[in-house]
Amino acid sequence: MMGTMKDGRPRSLTAILTMIVLGVLWTVPTIGLLVTSFRSREDAATSGWWRMFTDPLGGGWTVENYTRLFAGTSMGDTLLNSVIVAVPGTVLPIMLAAYAAYAFTFMRFPGKDVLFILIVALMVVPIQVAFQPLLDLFGPRGLGLNGQFVAVWLLHSGFGMPLAIYTLRNYMATLPTSVIESAKIDGASHFQTFWRLVAPMSSPAIAAFATLQFLWVWNDLLIAKLFLGGGANRTIIVDLQQMLGTQGQGAELLTAGAFLSMIIPMIVFFSLQRFLVRGMTAGSVKG
Repeated sequence: MMGTMKDGRPRSLTAILTMIVLGVLWTVPTIGLLVTSFRSREDAATSGWWRMFTDPLGGGWTVENYTRLFAGTSMGDTLLNSVIVAVPGTVLPIMLAAYAAYAFTFMRFPGKDVLFILIVALMVVPIQVAFQPLLDLFGPRGLGLNGQFVAVWLLHSGFGMPLAIYTLRNYMATLPTSVIESAKIDGASHFQTFWRLVAPMSSPAIAAFATLQFLWVWNDLLIAKLFLGGGANRTIIVDLQQMLGTQGQGAELLTAGAFLSMIIPMIVFFSLQRFLVRGMTAGSVKG
């Protein structure tokens, strides 16, 4: 007997086996990257990482890759730059989108439905079509923001807000309207209603989108490459892209740097994963 889940539905053996297989397939490359980051360049080039299972003591283990990574490269600085880019690039769109989602859900104003449709329609527009005018706007002929963190903060906020507004608005639509109406009767303003009632009740959706937004901003290469460039403010992803030479030199540092770049996103994901499914699915069905 497979038993039942918390909601009373029977457990599916097929689903369990499928998830195990997917988990293994997703984890194996990460394990391979971790093992390779602790192997010398010569051993990594002559044998596969799975040699650790057949010859654990002869795998060419070394910590030199990580030592050289911090001593001979700018990885420490670019790691900090990625944090400086990712945190405001996550907080800003969520704050603005939460206010907008509240307005679309609980306030009445002319053209609300049309404006919401226009915002949702922006999700299907490729961000690449905006790069040329934005490069002109933020470049020397415009605001002169290219190469500065504020440029990518504005871009990630703008590109992330349509999905954030759509997700949070759908979630807020499932909240009990009686609570909001009671707050209005008690004389609470929209600002008080949002911060004291709606925001706390919407925390699963906010945390879920924060997880996705942080991962997207952290792993972004295109926007960081175009608007920050390869200078002192470059992110760790841009640094990794520049680390591998044309002849393959630096491959051993690339594996160590790649695994290092995964640590902070993994911490964020595992810290907020319990909100991810709840926040993304709660607004899909109302009733």
